[in-house]
Amino acid sequence: MINRLLCLATALLMSTAAMAHTTLVESEIKQGVASKFTLSVPHGCGAEATLRLRVRIPAGLVAIKPQPKAGWALDVVSGAYETPQKLGETTLSEGVLELIWEGDLPDAYFDEFAFRGTVTEAVEVGSILYIPAVQECATGVERWIEIPVEGHGSHDLARPAPAVKITPAGAHHH
Repeated sequence: MINRLLCLATALLMSTAAMAHTTLVESEIKQGVASKFTLSVPHGCGAEATLRLRVRIPAGLVAIKPQPKAGWALDVVSGAYETPQKLGETTLSEGVLELIWEGDLPDAYFDEFAFRGTVTEAVEVGSILYIPAVQECATGVERWIEIPVEGHGSHDLARPAPAVKITPAGAHHH
């Protein structure tokens, strides 16, 4: 009985620790449809406030429009894509590569940082799209950039990159 309670307590502790990751609020995004991506930052680095959130836009995610945040400076880094991206009939050779929000989010609070974008056909339906994010504090840094190797889940990782599942454009979820 005590062992079972211990297991339960450990599982609860593990799940709260897991919830402390920077993650995407959305669990699924439709391919080919302009969609909102919301990064949730649940805490700072240790007890430090988050001063900057850098989000790297992965290949296959285009037409990026960040949502400005009151009190936060927003820097949009654009440039040439490593390989041209196709969106429908259009071939894009450059676009947004990184979004950087700069402000002050005390550890006692959480916040969300959002942008819109469209997942191209380069990202297969049913696959997981990872959006690496780096949370910078006064002295500490939390790098949410780990991507699991094929066949492994992100639960094995200490700092998993925020992830979202890609679904077909025609699918309706209620």
